[in-house]
Formats: sequence, C-alpha cells, structure tokens
Amino acid sequence: MTILEVEYDAAVARLTMNAPERLNALSDEMLAALQAALDTIADTPSVRVVILSGRGKAFCAGHDLKQMTAMRQAEDGGAAKFRDLFERCSAVMARIQSMPQPVIAQVHGIATAAGCQLVATCDLAVAAEGTRFGVNGVNIGLFCSTPMVALSRNIPRKQAFEMLTTGDFIDAGRACELGLVNRVVSENDLSVETQALADKIAGKLAVAVKIGKEAFYAQLSMPTDQAYAYTGDVMVENMLHRDTKEGISAFLEKRDPEWEQ
Repeated sequence: MTILEVEYDAAVARLTMNAPERLNALSDEMLAALQAALDTIADTPSVRVVILSGRGKAFCAGHDLKQMTAMRQAEDGGAAKFRDLFERCSAVMARIQSMPQPVIAQVHGIATAAGCQLVATCDLAVAAEGTRFGVNGVNIGLFCSTPMVALSRNIPRKQAFEMLTTGDFIDAGRACELGLVNRVVSENDLSVETQALADKIAGKLAVAVKIGKEAFYAQLSMPTDQAYAYTGDVMVENMLHRDTKEGISAFLEKRDPEWEQ
C-alpha cells in the first residue's frame, strides 16, 4: 500500500494521505513521503495548485504516538529522536509555504495536534461539515508547542491559547469564523468544491501567483513601512513580466489574454 497517493490532473496535483488505520498520522514514513512529494511538485512548473487530503475517516490525527513511545527506548530517553522528528515535521510545514504553488487542505473527520497544524500551515483550507479541529496534546500531558506556531498565525491569540490549554475541539463552523479554514461545505461536496477552488486558482497567471505567495509570507513578519517598501519592489517585478503586460492589454481590449505561462 502506498502511504501517500500522488495524482496529477492537468495543472492540479492531489496528495492523499493513505494510512486510514492510523488516522493518517504523521509517522516517519508519512513525513518522508510528504517531503519528497512536495519537493518534486515544487520543481514541476506544470503543477499550479496542490490539494492535500486524507483517506478514511480522518484528515490527520497528528504525530504517531506509538512511534514516539518507541523512541523513548533510546539511551537519552529519546531526546535526539524527538528533536529529529520535530525538525522533520517543521521542514514539511515550511516546504508547504515556501513552494511556489498554493496548497489547499481538503479536511474531513478530525484534524488534531500536528494534523491541525497541517491545516493551519496550508495556504487555503476547505472543510466538510462535521469536521473537528483541536490541538489536544495537553490532554495527555504534551503541550502542542509546534502546532501552536501555525495555529497562532491563523487565528486570534486568545482563541488559540484556549484551544491549546483546554484541549477542546472546535467544529468546522467555528474554525471558519476564526479563519482556520476558508469555507465549510457538505461532506458530499467536499472534493468537488475543493477541486473548483483549485481550478480557479490554476487558471490564473502562474508566475503572478508564485510571486504573490512568496511575498505574502515574507511581508507578514515585517513592520508596515518595510512591508510596503518590499511589496512595492515585488509589484515592479510583477509589472515588468511579459505575461502581466499581456494580461493588462487583454483586459483593456476586452479579450482573453494569451499568456506564455
């Protein structure tokens, strides 16, 4: 069985986590498969959007606790292995945001701990009605510190802290209100609606989306004046692109653009 299914449909790549018996936990094998697939797609210009989903009854239940328990058998109590695990997980999360293509999480069932982190890390998210989200590690004595990084950059800090300290779930509607997901749809429509969003983005000028995604994350950490100076330079770069010139001309001439990319 392939732990991560990779399919290509025109300009959209679909990654499906395929370990339903483990609720698509971010095991060593899953992290390695995700890292390899994301690296390959990042270097594939024909792919313009990525959809990430999970097979079975859950999107992702976070880290594989059985594997983590086994790591404790090491002489240092597992410290080196745990550090390596969290570094590899963080690398996957960073790759999602550094790759040129937008990544859409297609979420159903539950997204807990590092699974919730995965949703928060993706550029966009569509959730099925009935989906539950949580950073529940505190319930077993493990504060979700690494998932906290992505979560606290997605939703207001007091709501994030409440989730982290109570271990309570929120439902899809509340997740949408807080900004963790973009929209909530029926479970029957989940795949179709996510694909429609992917297709809409894939129809835009790829180089503009690539430039914009990189700038979006870069400016978030800057003071406002620096952000405007930086994005002004980005706008100049974008304006000078041949296909942007064609796009503006086509709009003014009321015709479809003839883009090279």
